[in-house]
Amino acid sequence: MAMRATVSRFPADDKTLEASGLPWGVTVTPFAPADERGDTPLYGSGGHLLPRCENCWGYLSALCEIERWGWTCALCGSFIGLDSATLDRYTQPQECPELSSSFIDLELPAEGSGDGEMQTRPVYVAAVDLSSSEEFLELVKSALLAALEALVPGSLFGLVTFSHKIGLYDVQGPIAVVKNIFIPPDLEDRLPVDLEDVMPLLSFLAPVETCKDRIAAALETLKPTTSWERTTAAGQGHNDGVLLGGRGFGVAMTALIDYLSSEYGSTFALARVFAFMSGPPDYGSGQLDTRRYGEQYASKREDADLALLSEQTPFYKDLAAVAVQAGVCVDIFAITDEYTDLASLKYLSIESGGSLFLYSNMDDSTLPQDMYRMLSRPYAFGCILRLRTSSDFKLGYSYGHFFPDPQYENVQHIIYCDSFATYAYDFEFANSNGFFRYTEPPVLQLAFQYSIVVPQEDTDTSESNSARSVDPEATLSILVHKALTLLEENDDDKLPTKVILASLKEGVREGRLLLHDWLVILTAQYNDAHGLVQSGAVNETSRVDVAFSQCPQLQSMPRLIFALLRNPLLRLHEEGIHPDFRIYLQCLFSALEPISLQLAIYPLLASYSTPDNLAYPRHSLSRAALLTSGSPIFLLDAFTNLIVYYSPSADLSLPFPPPHDCLLRTTINKLKQERCITPKLTFIRGAEDDASVFERYLIEEQNVDGFSSLMGFDSFLEEISQGVVEFLK
Repeated sequence: MAMRATVSRFPADDKTLEASGLPWGVTVTPFAPADERGDTPLYGSGGHLLPRCENCWGYLSALCEIERWGWTCALCGSFIGLDSATLDRYTQPQECPELSSSFIDLELPAEGSGDGEMQTRPVYVAAVDLSSSEEFLELVKSALLAALEALVPGSLFGLVTFSHKIGLYDVQGPIAVVKNIFIPPDLEDRLPVDLEDVMPLLSFLAPVETCKDRIAAALETLKPTTSWERTTAAGQGHNDGVLLGGRGFGVAMTALIDYLSSEYGSTFALARVFAFMSGPPDYGSGQLDTRRYGEQYASKREDADLALLSEQTPFYKDLAAVAVQAGVCVDIFAITDEYTDLASLKYLSIESGGSLFLYSNMDDSTLPQDMYRMLSRPYAFGCILRLRTSSDFKLGYSYGHFFPDPQYENVQHIIYCDSFATYAYDFEFANSNGFFRYTEPPVLQLAFQYSIVVPQEDTDTSESNSARSVDPEATLSILVHKALTLLEENDDDKLPTKVILASLKEGVREGRLLLHDWLVILTAQYNDAHGLVQSGAVNETSRVDVAFSQCPQLQSMPRLIFALLRNPLLRLHEEGIHPDFRIYLQCLFSALEPISLQLAIYPLLASYSTPDNLAYPRHSLSRAALLTSGSPIFLLDAFTNLIVYYSPSADLSLPFPPPHDCLLRTTINKLKQERCITPKLTFIRGAEDDASVFERYLIEEQNVDGFSSLMGFDSFLEEISQGVVEFLK
């Protein structure tokens, strides 16, 4: 469990907060194996015996004062009495984790008296699109075979297909049996027959440890439906050479979720559905009209600059709510380069606790590696997250892939959570006085309850961030979370500083201007606070410190904001950014921990003198950095991409690609292992290969509008400087 604050010292009051220009909040990675300092928790049992405050319902912790007959809550200050059994237990505090550490992990007894072993069996269902191609199915087969190797013993697995019909597979006999249910072409609601009546669920769900070979054999039988099959079944013809209908995804997901819900809480604790799609739903309920993409961007209307297309139907958002109640988590894997309207589909995944993946090129897809990695790392099901604060301040807004409790405020339910999943919160003062002088320091308490964990991994003791007065990675994470939420909701009040306005309402151009203005205000307040350039005493000749030279923790912020403006999430449509790719980035960025998010926005460029010798650990993203370094080899880490670049002047005696036993390869393998998704690895010899895929990351010589410039980042800083002068006049 890691919690990173944007600032190490909280602001005293609203005036101080406003003067700082910084967002005030935290990022939380609840299932991380270590905290923000790299420390692991103290483990124990008897979590149900942990005393709670009768006023705020906070838990007793190492920050609370223990007295003879009770304890004082560190959150609200209430005095709570203790019974004799608890008092006796606390006479030996070294035996009680809650009195010894601020980071504890306590076991809770299983609820109910049912068959606990059966209830904890994880269920996985692959839903495969047959309105596809042979290449698509071969990739999906490879991914599912990799998934089968990663599933833990005791797992149950089901295979279902969808097109103009739904196919259910029973693989528990000597020969796989598939039963098909045709989707009526005029169906606007549920199927007229329940899937349970077609095949009992316990026949559909097969134990992986005894049926792995049969599941693999069933996968080999998957074949794409033909145009003739779909046209005949749907009773439709071709319109201008385009087949109408054939991918009944909405109907299939509705029926599958209802199918699985019947055994929720008895056969399984939670079911996970992997939905593989080769294109947009275009048949039956939940079908999407993909013509709007072409119509919007072919026009010259004002909405041509919108960053994200809005959902065209609430169907998938409503279905996600049903999935949550049924204990079903849906991951969507879109394997296509055509417009699929992920803006509408994404809700089924992220609001049910799943993820959304986009693979636009099957030739170099990392889908099999991603499936294996996703299922072989620790994860938890059925989680509840609650962040409490001491009485002088409170939660403002929360961001992330969860759904709020309908009854209790600031309680979030998380269907699925792995060690990378990150959530963000910002704070506001509970009253106009801020923090009272001479009172106890502010306190945060994070409680995270989870039900199932498989399998364990080595603890990641990453570098501590507790010594920073400002955490730029956490700050960037809060800004991006605010941006992504506003892109959805268009609520100006959710962002007092108006960092980024939702592009659904004002357009991406306006959102970029607001982000630019936020950096201007931050820079102006920094210069004013340090007496460098003061309000009311500024003119065109004033020297503005745009490099934050007196605040090392903020020195990376201009580059991060510049890079965020250059990121496809906020780039203009005329630069060729596909709306589905924006949606994919939105879903990815909203779940990344701060350090990964920073890499995705501003990649890390390191240089090597040889494959076994690191020359410089970090360069700016510019051609000038390549030339002045004098190094022949560069490694660029852009989170989803790893690029090894040999400069044109590199000695031909240097081995290319680098040997598998060298330092560079070891570094690459370590980075790949640490990722929540598999980065694509590319090797480029600058003298012979096309280097454009590498050069596009050298953003500091590009301006924020995406066109070549001799200035780039320097001109951006000059704009910020001029903006500060205007702001302080």
